[in-house]
Amino acid sequence: MSKSPSLAQADEIARSVNTAMADETPRGPNARNFGRVNWLGLKTLYLKEVRRFMKVAPQTVLAPIISNLLFMTVFTLAFLEVRAGGDGHDAFIKFLAPGLVMLGILTNASANSSSSLMTGKMMGSIIDVLMPPLSHVELALGYTAGAATRGILVAICTAIAISIFFVPLIPIHLWAVIYFSVSAAIAMAMVGVLSGIWAEKFDQLAVVNQFVILPMSYLSGTFYHIDILPPLFQKISLMNPLFYLIDGFRYGFLGESDGNVMVGVILIAVINLVLFISVLKVFKSGWRLKA
Repeated sequence: MSKSPSLAQADEIARSVNTAMADETPRGPNARNFGRVNWLGLKTLYLKEVRRFMKVAPQTVLAPIISNLLFMTVFTLAFLEVRAGGDGHDAFIKFLAPGLVMLGILTNASANSSSSLMTGKMMGSIIDVLMPPLSHVELALGYTAGAATRGILVAICTAIAISIFFVPLIPIHLWAVIYFSVSAAIAMAMVGVLSGIWAEKFDQLAVVNQFVILPMSYLSGTFYHIDILPPLFQKISLMNPLFYLIDGFRYGFLGESDGNVMVGVILIAVINLVLFISVLKVFKSGWRLKA
């Protein structure tokens, strides 16, 4: 005949059952427990953006390099006969090369962040980025850093290719090369973020790229000295912020510039600050992201 459990054993069993039921009670979401910055989430978002363009590297990295090399080839052949292959021709090639390297930064940094956000919105996968515990600051940093990486990578590869096939690119003022290249990549990455969030379809995104970014890039002294322009157009060029990026970057290689380099340093820093604040506000509000 089995022996009945004691009173103490019965109390212990009751407490175990109550504890198990309490553990199964649904609880509300917990607060972030990552410190001031979710470094793991930020790193994951950054790597996602980098791997995204590296998976199609022939399109996102190799194609811009070939495009810039074709520019160099066309201008070299076009001006070879006119300048008789002398010092004037060599000086023009040295002038053109830094501008094309910077052009790679400007177009690719903006294209990366804008296309990433636009694709996420159209396919509905943007929710996979908005749901994890990432703050608006971490979202801004992740997208910006990923796009800037593509711009810098294209620039480095383009500079190496130009140095091999055309003219060696050797920095004279290394600080200017680093400052203006990194600033350009960050600025255009944030422009891409804003345009990618604003656009509701790829047609609108194409309008920004084709009618704003490309004209401003081509008409910013990439292929010519602005002092050959009439006075009115010189003033218009000086109002183009991309001119200061290209001019400052070229100053790093040639030691000469068409504008005031220090004005460009300050202006670009202010523009980047304004862009970063704008990106933070857009991510924080969820405008056209959480609708």
